[in-house]
Amino acid sequence: MADPSSYRPKPGQIPDSPGVYKFRDEHRRVIYVGKAKSLRQRLANYFQDLSGLHPRTRTMVTTAASVEWTVVSTEVEALQLEYSWIKEFDPRFNVKYRDDKSYPYLAVTLNEEFPRVQVMRGAKKKGVRYFGPYGHAWAIRETVDLMLRVFPVRTCSAGVFKNAARTGRPCLLGYIGKCSAPCVGRVTPEEHRELADDFCDFMAGRTGTYIRRLEKDMMAAAEEMEYERAARLRDDVEALRRAMEKSAVVLADATDADLIAVAEDELEAAVQIFHVRGGRVRGQRGWVTDKVENVDTSGLVEHALQQLYGEESGDAVPKEVLVPALPEDPEAVSQWLADRRGSQVSLRIPQRGDKKDLMVTVQRNAQQALGLHKTKRASDLTTRSRALEEIAGALGLDTAPLRIECFDISHLQGDDVVASMVVFEDGLARKGEYRRFQIKGFEGQDDVRSMHEVISRRFRRYLQEKERTGEWEETPAPTGPAPTGPVPAAAEPAAEGPREDDGRPRRFAYPPQLLVVDGGQPQVAAAKRALDELGIDDIAVCGLAKRLEEVWLPDDDDPVVLPRSSEGLYLLQRIRDEAHRFAITYQRAKRAKRVRSSPLDAVAGLGDTRKQALIKHFGSVKKLRQATIDEICEVPGIGRRTAESVAVALAAAAPAAPAVNTATGEIMEEDDGGSTT
Repeated sequence: MADPSSYRPKPGQIPDSPGVYKFRDEHRRVIYVGKAKSLRQRLANYFQDLSGLHPRTRTMVTTAASVEWTVVSTEVEALQLEYSWIKEFDPRFNVKYRDDKSYPYLAVTLNEEFPRVQVMRGAKKKGVRYFGPYGHAWAIRETVDLMLRVFPVRTCSAGVFKNAARTGRPCLLGYIGKCSAPCVGRVTPEEHRELADDFCDFMAGRTGTYIRRLEKDMMAAAEEMEYERAARLRDDVEALRRAMEKSAVVLADATDADLIAVAEDELEAAVQIFHVRGGRVRGQRGWVTDKVENVDTSGLVEHALQQLYGEESGDAVPKEVLVPALPEDPEAVSQWLADRRGSQVSLRIPQRGDKKDLMVTVQRNAQQALGLHKTKRASDLTTRSRALEEIAGALGLDTAPLRIECFDISHLQGDDVVASMVVFEDGLARKGEYRRFQIKGFEGQDDVRSMHEVISRRFRRYLQEKERTGEWEETPAPTGPAPTGPVPAAAEPAAEGPREDDGRPRRFAYPPQLLVVDGGQPQVAAAKRALDELGIDDIAVCGLAKRLEEVWLPDDDDPVVLPRSSEGLYLLQRIRDEAHRFAITYQRAKRAKRVRSSPLDAVAGLGDTRKQALIKHFGSVKKLRQATIDEICEVPGIGRRTAESVAVALAAAAPAAPAVNTATGEIMEEDDGGSTT
């Protein structure tokens, strides 16, 4: 435990101006980021008598070993820089909200020539208009199904769209009137984009215009005795009204606002957000967090605003944001929101009327979310603790293995040999720390040798990191023979190495208490031998064999057999299965990439742009193979020497006979990539 006085800045050294500060630990990792109107006044609070500090703050300052700061011009700049650093460094003592689920959005891909309406999850993409988030994907599909009567926008995938364009026949939705079928030219790109824009306007809350326009057209059709058209317009109006009824009016003045509520206790907090557009609730989402820093409701609200709007701009930031408590510096936060929106944003606490009533509903949702989260976590925590204790008892460990790493090897008959490393902490997957490896020390199939290489590479990185941080004065000499096969750590790709000494989380920086390999005695022996060669003797090793689910330990002739009902065995199986899934996914991706290779890949100096130009000019590799050298030279950017190389490569890769589907007898044509389909 460090003494804060050992790194306290000298009097007068800290400027009395706005800025952002970082606390680092003894290994130069950033552990806390904060901002202040006055750096001098704020930092002075951290260096008072430890007994007067909040327990969480006391833990942070005694873990830290240094503090540094950056001066900015305004509080708004400080807010933006604080958000950027928290996102970049992921400090352990900062509040970080985590989504309790992956929320689906209704998305319109306006960045495509023919915009598509679809359900999307995950990170937002440029050029895509999002509506939501929604609680369930089926709610989006029901809404879209109703609206396609009036706005028949494309919903099909790129593959279906291209196939329809090639055959000249639209899909089923085109036949039943729920798609305008731009794939076969029923509408022009401009007309289809206008439909997509109208769809977006309706979803954004501008509903009255379309309802009134359809009703007017319906009455005009009835007066002209076009009763079939009038009936169709009547059904369109009814469909739009049913879509609107799925989100009831909650604010009568057609307000665009986000309402944020917080429920908290001493240890955790839950945030609920209702997105109201056009007076209707268009989306809802929730976050939970551990209160790892001393923060009140105002601070939780500020962190929520940063996470909610840190990557947003334009209309994604509403005109009005309603909160249960104002941040410490509401003017700076309001200005930051206004900068992101491009116009004024009102940040306030609702005092009366419909908005206050709706805030009560949002608060109730936050309370229920916190209660449900605590119930789930308590149950999960009890089960995980029992599983870790059972593993420790069965393997003879002194303490429960809070960090477990598992390795698996995957290949297809000796080709595309890869390995995976998955990490579980406190019984939960840490997917951000998963790693994958290509076996490069030798060719062919040898699971034992592959396991030895991967373990050596992973823990050589660990030793390198310890040496960088000064935890070891020098790297201990290996106890066994010098390893052969794996590339030395200094020569391995930078993608697997630690980052620069700037406080960011480093890869391979932390050792596990337990190392699990997918396999039996041979794989366990290889892993143990790799650790011995590196001089590491404080990491337990075991293997889990698939056939009988036996746990193997180094140098033991008999396995450890855990009861089938054991929570410890179930946890080991989950970890092993996750490592297998991660490895085989990587191996399949590599194999698919290899299978998709083209004969043009063998032409030296022929890049992707000129490959695409050749395929576009001739239509397929088959037609390109039939072309003469003079015809190939007609493609822009292709000289005679390159054309000759292309002709030679295609001639060498020409199939001896056409491929035949043995089930149907059909001769299979070559596709544009040069492989058979």
